[in-house]
Amino acid sequence: MSLVIKKILVAIRRHIHHVSWASVVSLLALHMLLTWVCLYGANETELLAINQFIYYYIVTTSTVGYGDLSPSTEWGKLFVALVQIPVGLALFGVVLGKVGQSITGLIKASMTGDKDFSGQTEHIIIFGYHHTRTRKMINYILADNKRIERRILLAVDEAMTHPFSDNLHVDFVRLSSFTEMDELKRVAIDGADKVIVDGADDDQTFTTALKISRLVNEKCHISAYFLDESKSEMLREHCQNVESTSSKSVEILVRSMQDPGSSRIQEELLSTLHGDTQFSLEVGKVKDDLKFEVLFFYFKKHCDATILGIAQNRVGEGLDLNPPLDMVIKQGDILHYMAVERVLSDEVDWQSL
Repeated sequence: MSLVIKKILVAIRRHIHHVSWASVVSLLALHMLLTWVCLYGANETELLAINQFIYYYIVTTSTVGYGDLSPSTEWGKLFVALVQIPVGLALFGVVLGKVGQSITGLIKASMTGDKDFSGQTEHIIIFGYHHTRTRKMINYILADNKRIERRILLAVDEAMTHPFSDNLHVDFVRLSSFTEMDELKRVAIDGADKVIVDGADDDQTFTTALKISRLVNEKCHISAYFLDESKSEMLREHCQNVESTSSKSVEILVRSMQDPGSSRIQEELLSTLHGDTQFSLEVGKVKDDLKFEVLFFYFKKHCDATILGIAQNRVGEGLDLNPPLDMVIKQGDILHYMAVERVLSDEVDWQSL
């Protein structure tokens, strides 16, 4: 007997799965209309006003039954007992089943990476997953307490479940390829504000960065990480909107040997988790003859920040570290500075400089 009941429940669940939401809503609306028409025909005047009817329909059909509204005529009671409640209960069961399936489907899709994020905008995309490195990336991003609140979308191309399901800031998507257009549309590549490319190897990083460099919007900044410095240099030649970097472990090792403590400075400058960190800021509207000396002392006095250098654009072209004090600063230049926390553009009185 229990086996028969189980088979019936499985069959019902399967049929509910195949019924579309449009069909469910249409049947529910048709049942409501039929109920109103029959109550009108039974002269149930107390139940026909639209606000009264909606309340009565939901309470009665769901069998909550407060009793404050009910049919009073013989025909009305007969219709409610034989048609409205039995059919309505079946429909309510279908609605609850569909809601449950939808919620389960969304949870499953978010865990397996099958969700579609094509409507996302101004988000951060990380292409590629490395157990330790990616976790550090996300921690560093979220540690910036003055950052613009953006969703972080982790995109992978391997079979795995959401590695950051406990982090409410991180979404997860699994792609078949990082270079196919249909897959890149799923992550809304044209709406992204920041992109990090950290593929399984340098070849994947190179091809991914090369592909998406033509698809992102003009304000989007792309960062790519390589082990091989030659590929990093090659990408710079082909993509002006990609800031590519390679491992500097050898340089840091030698520098720490020649100047003890150098590695500690590098760690402090790159980490947002504690201490002073390196940030960047685009220069706002300033006077044509603004000298670096004025800007340097303003930042030190008002922002407790030390300017390290000036670049011509966001990818660091024309970077001048420790520039001369008489260097002229222009609107749109990029300041690279060291501070405990980020300095926002509207916190700087550009006009007074």
